[in-house]
Amino acid sequence: MSVTRRQFLTGLSGLAVVGLGVGGATRYWLGRNEAPGGHDYELIAAPLDVELVPGHQTPAWAYGGAAPGLELRARQGDWLRVKFINHLPVPTTVHWHGIRLPLEMDGVPYVSQLPVLPGESFDYRFRVPDAGSYWYHPHVTSSEQLGRGLVGPLIVEEREPTGFVHERILSLKNWHVDEEGGFLPFSIPREAARNGTLGRLSTINGKPNPTLDLPAGQIVRVRLLNLDNTATYRLNLKGQGEARIYALDGNPVTPRAMGPDYWLGPGMRICLALRMPAAGEEIALRDGPVRLGTLRAVPSEGSATDWPAPLPPNPIAEPDLANAEKLNFNFEWVGSTADEGVDTPPSLWQINGVAWDINDKTCADRPIARLQRGKSYIFELKNMTQYQHPVHLHGMSFKVIASNRRKIIPYFTDTFLLGRNERAQVALVADNPGTWMFHCHVIDHMETGLMAAIEVA
Repeated sequence: MSVTRRQFLTGLSGLAVVGLGVGGATRYWLGRNEAPGGHDYELIAAPLDVELVPGHQTPAWAYGGAAPGLELRARQGDWLRVKFINHLPVPTTVHWHGIRLPLEMDGVPYVSQLPVLPGESFDYRFRVPDAGSYWYHPHVTSSEQLGRGLVGPLIVEEREPTGFVHERILSLKNWHVDEEGGFLPFSIPREAARNGTLGRLSTINGKPNPTLDLPAGQIVRVRLLNLDNTATYRLNLKGQGEARIYALDGNPVTPRAMGPDYWLGPGMRICLALRMPAAGEEIALRDGPVRLGTLRAVPSEGSATDWPAPLPPNPIAEPDLANAEKLNFNFEWVGSTADEGVDTPPSLWQINGVAWDINDKTCADRPIARLQRGKSYIFELKNMTQYQHPVHLHGMSFKVIASNRRKIIPYFTDTFLLGRNERAQVALVADNPGTWMFHCHVIDHMETGLMAAIEVA
C-alpha cells in the first residue's frame, strides 16, 4: 500500500495574488511555473453559514467561500496545481472525481495520502488528460462532509474551440435540513439499507428552485453535475426548448436527442446542448414531476447558431475485447443491522461477499482484484439487489458495452448507474498503476460496505 505524507503547516506569505475567484475566494500563484499554461488555485475548506431556508442560517462547510464550492477550471493537457488548506475542525482530503491522475493525488486517506489535519495544507499537482465536466469532494467521513456542502465543480476545457459560445454549469445538490435550516442525520441505517438517506431540500448552485437566465434563441452548453450524497435525478425538460446530449460523465458521445428523461445518479454528469426558445419563454428543469429550477429565455444579441460539431474524444485506451480477461463483481445486500457501536456504521452491503469496513485503515491491503498493467479486462457488474447503485472507479475510465436491461450505445465513463437486478458489462485497459477505490457513489452505501480496492501493477 502506498502512503504519501506531503502535508505541512503554512501561511499565505510568499503567495502573490493574481486574481479573484467566485464566492469571495482568492486565486493565488503557487510558486514557480513548472508547466506553461498551468492553472493555479488556493482552495480553502472552512465553515460557512449559508441561507438555504429563507430567514435561517445553515452551518455548512464550504470550499472557497461557497457551497457548492469554488469552480475550478483547467485546459486539457495542462497542469492543475491546487494548494489545499484545511480550516475545518476535522481532518479531510480532496478527491478529484473522474480525473485519471497519479495515485498520490487521488485523495483517499491511508491509500494515497494521510488525512489533512485542521490547520494543515496539501499540494495537489497533476495533469488533466481529459476534457469534460468533473467535480471534487472529500473521501473522509463522506456522508457528513459532502452533506455539509464540501462539493465543487471542476471543468476541464477542450484544447481547441468547440463551437459553443454560451455555457452554464448547474450543480445539483439535495440538502439534509429541516424547516429552520438545521442539519438532519446524513445517514440513517434503515435508509442506508435501501435507496440511501435522502435530504429534504433540492438546490441548483446552492439555491432552491432558482430562475436562471439564458440567451433566447441561442444554443447553450449546459453542464449538469449531480453532487449529491444519495439522490438520483430523473431529469427532464418541459417547455419549448430542444436538448441534445453531447457528453456523459466527462466523455463525449455522438450527439443525440435527450429523450423524455435521463437518470443521473450521484457523482454522474451530463453535458447538454440546449436550444433556448424565444425571449420570455421558460423551460422547467425537473426531477420526474418535481421542478428543480426554471431556465428563462432573455433577449440576446447575435443570430442563432447551428448545432456544434461533436466534441473531440478523450485519449482513453480502447480495450481489446477479443482478448480481454473477464472478472465478475456481484453487488449484494447483507442487511445486518446489529448494533456495532455509535461510531461504527453497520455492515449492510458487500462486493463479491466482502464488505468494506470504513474504519479499517488496512482494507486497501486486501484488493478484491489484481490487474496486470496494460492488459484489457471486461467487468461483469451484477446488481443482486432491489436498489440502484452508481458504480464509480477511481483512476481509470471504463467503456460501457452491454446490459441485460437496456440498449447500450458504448461510451466511456467513470460512473455507471447499475439498475436493480441489472447485469452490465464494462471494459477497460488497466493502464494506471496503483490501488484504486471501486465503490457505489450513494455515500451511505459506500460507508456501509459497498466499496472495494482494485490493484493495478
